[in-house]
Amino acid sequence: MIETVPTHTEASSLAKRAQIRRRFLTALLMVAPFTIIYLLFLIYPTLRVVQLSLTNADLSGNGVFVGLQNYIRLLREPTFWTALLNTLYFILLTVVPNTLVGLGLALLVLRLKRLKNFVLAAFFLPYVLPVSVVTSIWGWVLDSNFGLLNTLSGSSITWFQDPFWAMPSVAFVTIWWTVGFNVLLFIAGLQSISADIYEAAALDGAGGARMFWSITWPNLWPVTSLILLLQLIAQFKIFDQVYLLTQGGPFDKTLVLLLYNYREGFQQQHGGYASTIGVMLMLIILVVSAIQSRLLNRGGA
Repeated sequence: MIETVPTHTEASSLAKRAQIRRRFLTALLMVAPFTIIYLLFLIYPTLRVVQLSLTNADLSGNGVFVGLQNYIRLLREPTFWTALLNTLYFILLTVVPNTLVGLGLALLVLRLKRLKNFVLAAFFLPYVLPVSVVTSIWGWVLDSNFGLLNTLSGSSITWFQDPFWAMPSVAFVTIWWTVGFNVLLFIAGLQSISADIYEAAALDGAGGARMFWSITWPNLWPVTSLILLLQLIAQFKIFDQVYLLTQGGPFDKTLVLLLYNYREGFQQQHGGYASTIGVMLMLIILVVSAIQSRLLNRGGA
């Protein structure tokens, strides 16, 4: 037999293929741990919840297939619509106000000549506190009998028990707790704007307000849109503060979707129906987030 010797071109091609194969295997091994964890702890639970939503399963997951009965029941359930409206009301009270407060505090912090880091740390400190500590602090401050606010103001408002004040009170606590994160993002965005732009505008006679609307705000819009989107998603998932401060009361005035989900799943043992609530919440978040992202990107264009 005549043994064929590969030419230089063929040898180079084989070596190149082997190098590409090695790179592919290396990349595959590097992403494999994340991919496995992602599939195991996110994709599989999501698919499992969707599957359970089509059954009459209890909390243990045992049940029979019932099709879309849970979804029909959910859409006909007044409590679901109450929880959805309360969630939207909470979003209205927190998303934009939290963003505006964070922007205002960031502008003030950057103007400080001294103690800038101390003030920034003071604003960020509540964000690192666990929710149990935050609710304990404000449960005492806003207590109707011996709370600090009522004592100093001489009022007797039952902040977390009054149907009118309960949700705004929870929203205020949430803003106090989370605004520090927004401050950090806004400071990062403000510091990324070149000082040369402000110097050129000052030479052209632009004042403070003109600089803000013509320079600061347009350059800060990408950070602002990101914060608004993060806030929207986070506030849709509100649960901890409501559960610890009001338990959904009074008269379901602070009942939100995740608390309604908790009641049906863990208190009423309706695993299939609770899964339906979870799926609906996921769909609502996806749709609203997509709409908001599109509107914000269009507004920044």
